[in-house]
Amino acid sequence: MQTAKTRKTGFVYAEQFMWHDTQRYNLLVPPGLTVQPGEHAENEETKRRFRNLVAVTSMEDELVPIKARVATEAELLRFHTQKHISDLDALCKSGGGEAGGKSPVGPASFDIAKLAVGGVLEAVDAVINGTVDNAYVLCRPPGHHAEKELVTGFCLLANGVLGVEHARQIHGLKRIAIVDWDVHHGNGAESAFYDDPDILTISMHQDNLFPPGRGGMTETGTGAGAGANLNIPLFPGSGSGAYRAAFDQLVVPALEEFQPEIIFVASGFDASALDPLGHMMLSSQDYAYMTDALMAIADTHCQGRILMTHEGGYSAAYVPYCGLAVLERMSGHDTGVADPFLDFIENYGGQNLLPHQQAVIDEVAAHHQKTTH
Repeated sequence: MQTAKTRKTGFVYAEQFMWHDTQRYNLLVPPGLTVQPGEHAENEETKRRFRNLVAVTSMEDELVPIKARVATEAELLRFHTQKHISDLDALCKSGGGEAGGKSPVGPASFDIAKLAVGGVLEAVDAVINGTVDNAYVLCRPPGHHAEKELVTGFCLLANGVLGVEHARQIHGLKRIAIVDWDVHHGNGAESAFYDDPDILTISMHQDNLFPPGRGGMTETGTGAGAGANLNIPLFPGSGSGAYRAAFDQLVVPALEEFQPEIIFVASGFDASALDPLGHMMLSSQDYAYMTDALMAIADTHCQGRILMTHEGGYSAAYVPYCGLAVLERMSGHDTGVADPFLDFIENYGGQNLLPHQQAVIDEVAAHHQKTTH
């Protein structure tokens, strides 16, 4: 695999991220008389195995460690309400429980969520100040579903949205793009910036998977922000051909037209072929392809500035290889580690772009053109 030029890639990871307690749910539901206790879908294993793969390869020495810190209440209030913060704090101090939207928490979860946010803020500082060229924040709990006063989809605090506000309010950046390739709709960023023309929000996701009823292609922004929200709802079963076509025909042109000063990525790996909570067919090399496209745009418009926050991805076996592929493209360093699942996934039937998938891409393009011109 040929890689791009070598770059300084920051990496945020803290052991405490792995200590966020999602209790003994059976994938998505709490245990009961007819539901045997098990393991919540959002558990530490996928992230720990991603970190471990980095540690046992040459990637370990290529990354620039960035130490996470606990975000302050004032920093959280840049987006969340006082009620949201107080309610989460009180629930965790009471011992934890269901915080909403299949999102159980433990006694330390709110503190760990603040550490995740602080890790994102430190990464923003490092990228914008030029300490690193780009950065990946391997944190949990995730954040792309959290809204101003809403916990849902395993997300307590809006990590990426708070990173965007930090870039704006502390560093004075004006035009920021968010690309969400998680298999679930990026409702958090959409809700935060739906009427804001200075923030371009793009979500590629499985159509009407989660949250229910969100992420339709006609939802393009409102008021001054009309046209600054791009939803790309893809059919279940979409694979390499559909995603690459959508990226080339929709995501790249939108970013080129918008010309952001920094690109945030909600990096979920649950559109992979082996994920239990999605029905897509991506391989590690599809994530590498999308990363390459973003890197080219960032080099042209953003001084190379990209910041990725880790979101979903629930295949403990496969998330590490998708994550490593992204880090290889971000850093320009080829570890020489082969994806042991790649041949299996690339030979899935339906990986090529199919007519019904192109039809969706064309329809999204038409809606976007109508609202931006």
